[in-house]
Amino acid sequence: MGIVTIKDKSGTPKYKQIVASIEEAIINGALKKGDKLPSLNSIKNQYSLSRDTVLTAFNELKTRGIVMSIVGKGYYVISEDVDVNQKIFLLFDEFNSFKEDLYNSFLNGMGENVQVDIFFHHFNLDVFNKLINDNAGDYSYYVIMPANLEGTEHVINRLPNDKVYILDQMHSELRDYPSIHQNFKKDIYQGLQTGLNQIKKYQKAILFYREERQPKGILDGFNLFCSHNSIQNEVIVTLKDRELLSGELYVILDDKNLIRIIKQIREQRLTLAKDIGIISYNDTLLKEIVEGGITTISTNFNLMGTRLAQMILNNEFAQVENPNSLILRKSL
Repeated sequence: MGIVTIKDKSGTPKYKQIVASIEEAIINGALKKGDKLPSLNSIKNQYSLSRDTVLTAFNELKTRGIVMSIVGKGYYVISEDVDVNQKIFLLFDEFNSFKEDLYNSFLNGMGENVQVDIFFHHFNLDVFNKLINDNAGDYSYYVIMPANLEGTEHVINRLPNDKVYILDQMHSELRDYPSIHQNFKKDIYQGLQTGLNQIKKYQKAILFYREERQPKGILDGFNLFCSHNSIQNEVIVTLKDRELLSGELYVILDDKNLIRIIKQIREQRLTLAKDIGIISYNDTLLKEIVEGGITTISTNFNLMGTRLAQMILNNEFAQVENPNSLILRKSL
């Protein structure tokens, strides 16, 4: 008897019988990692099936990460873990502590028998395009964090519409895809507005902002807040050659600059919250502790990961704004 067995009068669709046959062959050792599957045409001809029926079975095994295809050679077993029901492609811009919270909550929400492969594009469009092109067709679902890269819709369009979820930053060109994202303009505006009484203690608000890495909505929301409240403001990209002045409030979007400014406050013998105020973006456990507590404007990354998992498990099309809030601590 061959690897594949088909029963004409079974109530199970024939493509699922092919999948089950190959799974059984892997379990009982008839197929091992590295072995070649029977050819698509041989199964098709032996059981008088359509090519699409066999291809559907092979593609299901492929998207679960059990087999891979090599052009001109056929399909090969690459994993003996037949318990994997879904294989998820997860593309982040970069990894940091709050993205780790998102990742872990997503894994927990997906439950068992799901393989999640994580990749990083590091804000490089060429890397972004290559990772998607190289993995198109190999996964059950694609979760993509486009960050502020422009033109991502052209390569994302290569993927099946119903298999793509957009994460964290939403572009108008991607509005046809389900998403869970932040509204950066609204979130920073409302966060700063919540802390307005404390912010008014300072003479000037200064935003650290790098256009190539950070959402434009943050810049727009910051400018709108300062304009509405007649607050003197400035946007900078670096602390290099800058002397901190008493009465300045810094809004800091990345942790490296947060550490640099705390170090410089100490070197200039200034006092945090009295001379210099700090609002950091994206909360972490460390920010609860450093310098008695750093005020943050942050979304709930654990909730974001859990909600994303629910959307995928329920095959739900939704475009969800993840909640955001000001967490007031001693640095303000």
